[in-house]
Amino acid sequence: MTSPDLRADTLDLTTLRKMTAPMQRSRTQGFTLIELLIVVVIIGILAAVAIPKFSSTKQRASRAAGLADMRNLATSQEGFFVDSARYAALTDTGSAAGKMNFAPSNGNTGLAIGATATGWNAVVDIPGGQRCGIYHGSAPPPPTMPGTIESGLPVCW
Repeated sequence: MTSPDLRADTLDLTTLRKMTAPMQRSRTQGFTLIELLIVVVIIGILAAVAIPKFSSTKQRASRAAGLADMRNLATSQEGFFVDSARYAALTDTGSAAGKMNFAPSNGNTGLAIGATATGWNAVVDIPGGQRCGIYHGSAPPPPTMPGTIESGLPVCW
């Protein structure tokens, strides 16, 4: 039979497991360096694919806004013609009475409108260094507009 003093100095297996369990858990918590590096590489690959797609989508959206501006301008021009029996020039745009109520979309700048007695042309600069334009009637196409575009059809170049 063992003495009570000897039992106090020995540890049973259950007590030993309880003492070592927190140490084992701390080794398995968190991520290893290689796991973190793999995640960073995957994020880098996804970014390399997504950024060009985003840029392309942004340019397509700018072109769509430019084309919509030209269509809206055509509608405004026809309404102005019905009211005034003439086409509006750039000085005829605004929100006051007797003016053609038109303004290009946000981001589209450099609106230029030329009017003749029987037609008009217009061009607007869109982000990305491109332009959109339209012409109608006997007015000439805007400068630098591709020559094969028919009257009344908005186009970006």
